[in-house]
Amino acid sequence: MDFLRENVWLILFFVWGLPLGIYRSRFRKIVYQTDSWIINIKPVFIKEIKGLFSNLYPENKKYKRFRNFYLFYLAIYAILFVLYLNFNDNTKNNSDMKNIKVGSKVPEFSLPDQNGNTFDISSVLGKKNLVIYFYPKDDTPGCTAEACSFRDQFEVFREADAEIIGISSQSVESHFNFAKKHNLNYTLLSDTEKKVRKLFGVKGDLFGLIPGRVTYVVNKEGEVVFMFNSQTKAEQHVDEALSILKEMNK
Repeated sequence: MDFLRENVWLILFFVWGLPLGIYRSRFRKIVYQTDSWIINIKPVFIKEIKGLFSNLYPENKKYKRFRNFYLFYLAIYAILFVLYLNFNDNTKNNSDMKNIKVGSKVPEFSLPDQNGNTFDISSVLGKKNLVIYFYPKDDTPGCTAEACSFRDQFEVFREADAEIIGISSQSVESHFNFAKKHNLNYTLLSDTEKKVRKLFGVKGDLFGLIPGRVTYVVNKEGEVVFMFNSQTKAEQHVDEALSILKEMNK
């Protein structure tokens, strides 16, 4: 039962994906007018898309039937994916992370920053409020929006005596280019071996394929006072962190 509960979405995707794959295969054969199975692995999509959303063969009843089946299963698959993202976000926000959680002391660690200098968390731990946020990847849409939102609110965080620290697994060079491109004015740390991510217990999304997006607010005693875990609500990480800091400073 534990296996089923923990892997329910993977099972749903697999079960629903079987008929989807079958109907897609038959549909592609009709659209590309071939009986060869090789059409299923050929990287050709334009005619398939046209066939889905237009009427390429108006007199072909088989084409219409498989197009309708394909669209139906594809639509349900998309709905399942959206439900998975929302369910995953809500579940994670209502549960503790594996290791670091509210009330935990932040462990000591050191990583290279975007300038190649070693950043030791002990240099600020216990001296400033900290906002430590883990993000999936430099220069992707969600991560850029989140990073730029932290940048835009930098002065507000500074007034709250808080230091912003972003962590992902890209290289120092990648972080440098990311920071330069978007004028990021705070520390980015390169966790290429994902040691710190594992130390905090930041889990991945989409069956572990996408690194997790988690923000921790740490007080001057070095204690985690708040966590926010959401892959899709990137900019909300900034709002949530600011809200907690304002409450702390009342």
